[in-house]
Order: sequence, then structure tokens, then C-alpha cells
Amino acid sequence: MAEAEPQEENCENSVKKMEKWNRDLEKLLEEMEKITVRAAWMTYNMVTIHTNPDLATSMKHLQDAFLRCKEQVGKKWQEVLKD
Repeated sequence: MAEAEPQEENCENSVKKMEKWNRDLEKLLEEMEKITVRAAWMTYNMVTIHTNPDLATSMKHLQDAFLRCKEQVGKKWQEVLKD
């Protein structure tokens, strides 16, 4: 009977290790998926800009307009908080 307890403990330890490995593997796969998606978007953007150079200029204007708008919203928000 004394031999049954160590086997049960070994089995429990093995199950716990497998569960931990599964969680770790899931995390790694999620990170790989995120990186893959980012790489795909980067590639798409590069191809798009390469095939239409004017697009880069348009994107720059759009980004500048966004930053100006963001700045104005921030200023207005600060005014609202002061009131």
C-alpha cells in the first residue's frame, strides 16, 4: 500500500506539469499569432505604399490632421475639467 501513494503523487505531478505546459504553449501560440498578424499588416502596408507612392504622402497628411485634432480635443478636455 505504501507504494501506491508515491505513484499517485507522481501522477498528480505529471498532470500538473502537463497543465502548466499547455497554458505556456497557449500563451506562446497567442503571441506568435499576434506577431504574425502584425507582420502581415506591415507587408500589406509596404506593398500598398510601394505600388502607390502618393499614398504615403496622403497618409502623412492624415496623420498630421489626426495629431492636430487630438491636440485640440485634449485642450478642450482640459478646459472642461477646469470648469
